[in-house]
Amino acid sequence: MNFDFVIVGAGFAGCVLAERIANLLNKRVLIIERRNHIGGNCFDFYDENGILVHKYGPHIFHTNNKNVWDYLSQFTNWHFYFHKVLAVVEGRKVPLPFNLNSIDLLFPEHLAIKFAEKLVNKYGYGLKIPILKLKEENDDDLKFLSEYVYSNVFLGYTTKQWELNPNELDYSVTSRVPILIGRDDRYFQDTFQGIPRQGYTHLFQNLLNNKNISVLLNTDYKSIINDLKYEKLIFTGEIDYYFDFEFGQLPYRSLEFEFRSIKQPNFQETAQINYPNNYDFTRITEFKHFLPYNSEFTTIALEYPAKYERTKNEPYYPIPKKENDELYQKYWQLAQKLKGKVYFVGRLAEYKYYNMDQVVASALMLFNQIASE
Repeated sequence: MNFDFVIVGAGFAGCVLAERIANLLNKRVLIIERRNHIGGNCFDFYDENGILVHKYGPHIFHTNNKNVWDYLSQFTNWHFYFHKVLAVVEGRKVPLPFNLNSIDLLFPEHLAIKFAEKLVNKYGYGLKIPILKLKEENDDDLKFLSEYVYSNVFLGYTTKQWELNPNELDYSVTSRVPILIGRDDRYFQDTFQGIPRQGYTHLFQNLLNNKNISVLLNTDYKSIINDLKYEKLIFTGEIDYYFDFEFGQLPYRSLEFEFRSIKQPNFQETAQINYPNNYDFTRITEFKHFLPYNSEFTTIALEYPAKYERTKNEPYYPIPKKENDELYQKYWQLAQKLKGKVYFVGRLAEYKYYNMDQVVASALMLFNQIASE
């Protein structure tokens, strides 16, 4: 069978592009996915207790991009959900991002008032300040606060997650966990937030519901690509794999999960509790908080950071460091030579620590480029 486009990878980037190409350009598309399911790392499923579980960790959709939100809303109804995260600090559970409420819970009242006043006077109410920026303060009180937050909230979690000191990571990582000078306990402050009411997998099924789209699972694209007839290729996997690791492998971090079913209404106060300094795992997710359920059971997942090993686990996070970006740029230069024939898009292909909405935005942008060629 002939195809106009072959897309490697059935995550957000691949499925959004397949939907656009099939519906707006009326072209035939084949998606090749090496795993046994669509949806990439957003894949979810109902467990034996009827609870929708995110197989690869919690995914809460949040964006300020109305175009992305409106686009996906064609394929799902949303459960409007505001994610709240607690972190265990010196035995107490405090809100993240670390904010004025967190300060009140951890410090004596006279210190909490002093810290809050100085933060508001220096930066203004409602702002987010990266912890490494706050550490540059000369004021003794703010310096003490920054060192406390850095040591008790940021350092342990970051070291477990990345096996690197925060100073070794790019600013794009360290800025993701700021101090919020306010009392908004939501983990995200984006305008649009939610979880697909029937799950992410159902959303992906709707994206691919077109006679022009074929999906081939459990297949490494390299095993069949030479036997296919097609015009253009869209690649959403690891860019170094596409080029047979010509310059060496790009590093990633992976994750491992321990799922537990527990016979009790709830296990914890919020969907996510982080453990920056205790235990080998970084966080526990309780999926029952995401959508309304009536069940005497609950399901949790303990999340353990892991070294990425090809063929053994999944690549989750590109590791943003200067030398890694320099290696990626070598592959990107090779990719530029294939312009018009092969397109690279997504977290793995672009080696960027994208959120879901950023992947969708990148895919929609690429579609506009393709449509105009």
